[in-house]
Amino acid sequence: MSLLIWVLVTLATFAVMEGVTWCTHKYIMHGFGWFLHEDHHQPGYPHVFEKNDAFFVVFAIPSMLLFYFGIRPEINYLFFIGLGILFYGIAYFLIHDVLIHKRFNWFKNTNNQYLKGLRKAHKIHHKHLGKPDGECFGMLFVPFKYFKKRQ
Repeated sequence: MSLLIWVLVTLATFAVMEGVTWCTHKYIMHGFGWFLHEDHHQPGYPHVFEKNDAFFVVFAIPSMLLFYFGIRPEINYLFFIGLGILFYGIAYFLIHDVLIHKRFNWFKNTNNQYLKGLRKAHKIHHKHLGKPDGECFGMLFVPFKYFKKRQ
């Protein structure tokens, strides 16, 4: 197969992961998986790691399995699906943990409108400390109203 096909498979997987993440966040993290996600909604959680970080492992396992089976007996489309999941995981980490929650001291003075919109939408999501009444479950694609400049 051509390089273009592999790039398209990787990009399509990356895009689909936003929907997977939205559904997982709304129906699992704010559903039966709340016991793992709850500490993430508590202001000033004092630990370096949260129980919520277990979801990184949950998403990493399919990616690793796809890498494994995507090179057997030779490289195939499964590898590039795994790559799309990996790239989404990296983007999620950089946006959610680094930019929004500032778990690492990077990107301090970001003045980009898109990134400000993501921050605003996530802040709205976290105003709800409990399991119900959540909103803004997406990570990279959030409603356009959060990108409007204040007047």
